[in-house]
Amino acid sequence: MPDNDCNDDMQLHSEERKSEKTFGRTPDGTGKSITHDMVSQLLSPSQPKNISDLVVLAVLGIHIATLFLLPVPLRIPVFAVVFLFWRACYNVGIGHLLHIQSRHLRLVAWAKRTKIFADPKTGGNPHPMLYRILKREMETKIPHDYKFEDAPIEYNTWLVFRRVVDLILMCDFVSYVLFAIACGGRPADEGMALTIIRWATGWGLFGFNLWVKLDAHRVVKDYAWYWGDFFYLIDQELTFDGVFEMAPHPMYSVGYAGYYGISLMAASYKVLFISIVAHAAQFAFLVWVENPHIEKTYNSPPPRRLHSESQLETEHDESQSADADHVYNAPPLASANQPSPVHNLIGLKNIDLHRVTDTSVILLQMYIFALVVLTPSTPFYQGVFVINAALWRLWYSMGVGYLLNRQSSKKRWTRHFLKYGESTEEAWRQWKGMYHLSMTLCYASFVAASWKMYSLPQDWEHGLVLLKHVVGMSLVALQIWTAISIYDSLGEFGWFFGDFFFDHSPKLTYSGIYRFLNNPERVIGLAGVWGAALITRSSAIFFLALLSHVLTLAFIQLVERPHMQKLYGQSLRRESGLVKSLKRSLPPHLFQWRGSVDKMLEGTIDSFEDFIDAARPKIAAGVSIFVKDSTALFKHPTRISITRVAPDLAGYDPKEYSLEVEGTPSKSATMYVSGNQSQLRPERRSSFKTLSFEYGAPIKVRWTAPLNHSKKDWVGLYMVADHASRDSTRVSSQGRWVATNKDQFGSIISDRGILVSDIRVSGAGRTDGETKDYLSGEMEFSGDKLWWTTGVFEFRFHHNGKHNVMAISIPFETRINKFDKDDVEVDVNGSIRGAVEDALLQLIRNCLDRDPDIAPSHVDESFGGQVERDGKFAKRVVFAVHQMFGIEFAPEVVQADGNVRNLSWRVCNAKKVLEPYMSLSRGKSTPTESRY
Repeated sequence: MPDNDCNDDMQLHSEERKSEKTFGRTPDGTGKSITHDMVSQLLSPSQPKNISDLVVLAVLGIHIATLFLLPVPLRIPVFAVVFLFWRACYNVGIGHLLHIQSRHLRLVAWAKRTKIFADPKTGGNPHPMLYRILKREMETKIPHDYKFEDAPIEYNTWLVFRRVVDLILMCDFVSYVLFAIACGGRPADEGMALTIIRWATGWGLFGFNLWVKLDAHRVVKDYAWYWGDFFYLIDQELTFDGVFEMAPHPMYSVGYAGYYGISLMAASYKVLFISIVAHAAQFAFLVWVENPHIEKTYNSPPPRRLHSESQLETEHDESQSADADHVYNAPPLASANQPSPVHNLIGLKNIDLHRVTDTSVILLQMYIFALVVLTPSTPFYQGVFVINAALWRLWYSMGVGYLLNRQSSKKRWTRHFLKYGESTEEAWRQWKGMYHLSMTLCYASFVAASWKMYSLPQDWEHGLVLLKHVVGMSLVALQIWTAISIYDSLGEFGWFFGDFFFDHSPKLTYSGIYRFLNNPERVIGLAGVWGAALITRSSAIFFLALLSHVLTLAFIQLVERPHMQKLYGQSLRRESGLVKSLKRSLPPHLFQWRGSVDKMLEGTIDSFEDFIDAARPKIAAGVSIFVKDSTALFKHPTRISITRVAPDLAGYDPKEYSLEVEGTPSKSATMYVSGNQSQLRPERRSSFKTLSFEYGAPIKVRWTAPLNHSKKDWVGLYMVADHASRDSTRVSSQGRWVATNKDQFGSIISDRGILVSDIRVSGAGRTDGETKDYLSGEMEFSGDKLWWTTGVFEFRFHHNGKHNVMAISIPFETRINKFDKDDVEVDVNGSIRGAVEDALLQLIRNCLDRDPDIAPSHVDESFGGQVERDGKFAKRVVFAVHQMFGIEFAPEVVQADGNVRNLSWRVCNAKKVLEPYMSLSRGKSTPTESRY
């Protein structure tokens, strides 16, 4: 059966499942989604067939015939290449099409631009024969309640996309099965009993895979099966049902069980390894294509609540009241219910070598692994490492468990720090450091012991040696994914048992991996230690794995469960989603031994689950940019370069093009006009001053071009220092460009920013001075189309979708003025905090794109939810604060403060603390009175 061609997390089903009509919502209207699944429409005699069906069946027939016509030695390499080709078409090809459709609506834009769905009778379709073919194909497949010419263009585009998907997915699965047949065979030394077990297990996995596919299709229907929500939305609810309640991403995890079943039946490592490659490629497809689209479409943050003046005054009073109860009137990053979300411990991106916990963890791990390398692998040293790992496991489970038990019943840990006059926040920080150190050394010691007990096999093909390594590594990967999923669901607060230390929510929320399992750490959370035991083939590591598992179960039963019962009581869920799903699917008598069966069932989640799903690499964009002094732009005399005219520039005079730039000035309001600057006389250069605009403020660009200019012209924003040529652009715009005319590039990104296009205007000719008609337009660069740094920039007008430059704007500078306390007035308390708030308010509004849903209009108004979810906004703010005030904050501080007033307090306090050192660096030997 074709593999997981389903928009996995789109668990959509109608409230009335028996309804045959499902209505879709498009930007221009409503379309109906009445289609059939891939296999039935291809193979069922009752379904009408069309030319595309016959093409798919013919291609499948060619694949099957090729297997029998090829010489036996060529079958395996040929079908390995064929399968990898179709897998690449699936994950790379379809993935690319869906990606550009999700981000730019490019497939629909292409259909609009080519007019392939336009009725030729109106004279708008240049491809009448293609139109007739598509009309016959689509109406044959949907004979009722559908007219090709009346359907929305989004729906027709999706139907055409479906036919491409049908071909690729059917060929992908068939070529995989043919490759397995080519590799299949019975091992020479295999007994009959083992053969029967192998085939029975293989068929069992394949049958389970088939059930997963059928149940998934029952839930999501064809709409999500074919990624319909990339094209239009339907009036249905998001829900978890059936197989989607059993496991996370079932179509990409347990939905691949059949591949491993076929590998077992083929008894071939070649089939197993190519299955792993295909499975990994499918996870990459999930991470880079589906998950971003799902996040964007269904998990958008709610719009920020707008406030009236009375509400703002109330919030301001409440804020001041809350500040008065905090040390030094600081806006608290932590509360009675939650600790500070800033400066987390877990994850490589959170490592801070200025923090003693992180430094200790790194140094101790280096010490342990240095001992592994420097000591011989004799029985004595092996025993030492095993005993060390056992002692750390005992401390991590029993010692830490005892501390948590005392904290739960008597708040012993918190009371210890309160005794010395310290805060709950300090007790929490110390606890996190101790727990993190204990956990890290527990697992580092286990890894060191496993390494000491491991020896490379002399013969990888002997017995099950290779299979043990594959399964063992899969179990290790499963444990890593489980840990990442748990952290994603619980956050830093839950990972470190925050409800033992702070007030808690009265109701539990089951999300992420906890939607499917009540205690994932009970079984799959320790899969890696059993994987290590399998790989090392050591009784000592088996003992450590057993000890780890027993102690973890005891920790859950004796520490976690009593505390959870005490806090949450009846709101605790008795059955996990996995158990409930299997109960609905299997006969009731199989659940008579419920207590033991539940635990076994929770361990059935496939070991190849997407552990990279939540651990996708997040690359920090921390590249330092050195901008040349803007005065260097005018030092050298202008040179007129004579170059050969490109063929597509014939008939176009660069002198007929011009750009005007207008923005929010940082000092003076002046608009400058520039044509082709290579024609400016050197003596006129001195009359120009560099424009200076506010950091992050939108910039308008007005362009003028001849009447015959290309509709695919475009304008890009660049740093002046990046260009060596004024005739062509050789560096990427990195998305900072806008088209002059709409619907020319097949991307909504290129059209974003267009205000007006092709307005006929009159003006003096650039060469002869005569009045001529031109076309003019206006566009706005804002948000991600701006450079979020300071420097000197210019706009370039490019011809016909290429990089030939027709005009360059006058250079302008984006700057952030330094805040000088000597230039502002103090308030009645002698403080300049009000001036800091005013400066920050305008700066932060620019950093948040002046979007009313997220940008504050008042210093007490909170930032929108998108600021907390998308880190780019906080990074813009901390860069601007650093430039304006000379204070460097982490982006998490901006997200935690949540409004301008809190952030301004933090700026003033930081300036106050650092002012004596700044004074010394300026050569002042005596401190001055601070007005912060």
